[in-house]
Amino acid sequence: MISHPSELTPATTWEETIWAHTPEEALVDHTANPRLCVATLLPFKNGQPDWAGFENSIRWMLACAEAADVEIVFVLNADTGYIFNLSEELYAEVIRRFRASFPEPKIICGTTAVGARGDTFKPEWYRPHLEIAQRFDKVEVMIMTSRLLNELDDEARRDGYFEIAEMITVPAIVHALEPSFVPWASPYSPWLLHELAQHPTFVGGKISTLDEPHFLYWAAMCRDLELDFAPHSGDDFGIASAIKVGCPLLIGAGVSACPLICTAKKMWRSNPLDTRVYKLFEAFQSLEDSVFRLDLNGSAAAYKHSTAHVLKHLGVIASSEIHPDCTDRRSDDEADRMREALVRPLRIAERLGIENFKLA
Repeated sequence: MISHPSELTPATTWEETIWAHTPEEALVDHTANPRLCVATLLPFKNGQPDWAGFENSIRWMLACAEAADVEIVFVLNADTGYIFNLSEELYAEVIRRFRASFPEPKIICGTTAVGARGDTFKPEWYRPHLEIAQRFDKVEVMIMTSRLLNELDDEARRDGYFEIAEMITVPAIVHALEPSFVPWASPYSPWLLHELAQHPTFVGGKISTLDEPHFLYWAAMCRDLELDFAPHSGDDFGIASAIKVGCPLLIGAGVSACPLICTAKKMWRSNPLDTRVYKLFEAFQSLEDSVFRLDLNGSAAAYKHSTAHVLKHLGVIASSEIHPDCTDRRSDDEADRMREALVRPLRIAERLGIENFKLA
């Protein structure tokens, strides 16, 4: 069983390492208070961005975080913000409007391969988004994977990330995901993760997986090897795991369940432990299991539409519309499905006195 980075090769699988066999219980931390990075929804109304709803959702989440003494960071222009449907002008406008209304919070800006064409990966495709994002202050960037970058073998994939890093002047987060989000995606191997974690530009990484506990693999490796690299969980089916092990979350579920997650992070640090936190874990996970449910093609991509319905039910935004060019849509009965999914978390929120989680 591999336990030292010198033994890793691009062909090494996680199952061959000790980090894939480290139990969650061995990683538990009741004292850490890592940041919550919410992949912020860009709401729409009448086919246009609903800027009033956007700002109202930010204020709502800020209030949730303040009540629970949680550092909140807003992730703009990622998948929940329809990055793949945004023009460069709208990409920049989202950041400008956010910063004009909210000058203090840190932001993480998603970046991807703009205008990718052909069969050969070009790092330059990331430059347009990077140049826009890096004009602002208190910003980090997230290098969202793209098909041609993902298809490279591990050594070329590493080199691709390193070439992108040459354009970056702010802290950066790398991002891996699995086919439940996009069909061509593949998580990092242990060798690739270790290589990226050693680059000084990359302060952390997000791992979005719904079917395998790659986040725990990352957490175990980074903690065991004392890597200066923060694993951010993007697992919307396993939110409590990141809270338990004391690692950051970077999730779309951080929007629809923001009051519940913030409260859970506070309760997990209580001494003596308030064991009602376990029921809170179950309650918000039951909601997010519905929000991120897989369609018949095994995709959770329409979670954005479900999230909009939840926020409308809570009175945070006025419309459940999504970007008019986005094809990730739920069926016409989604409002009722989300109303039903809210029943249990609403009951728990009432019992725990969570003020920011009520129906409109």
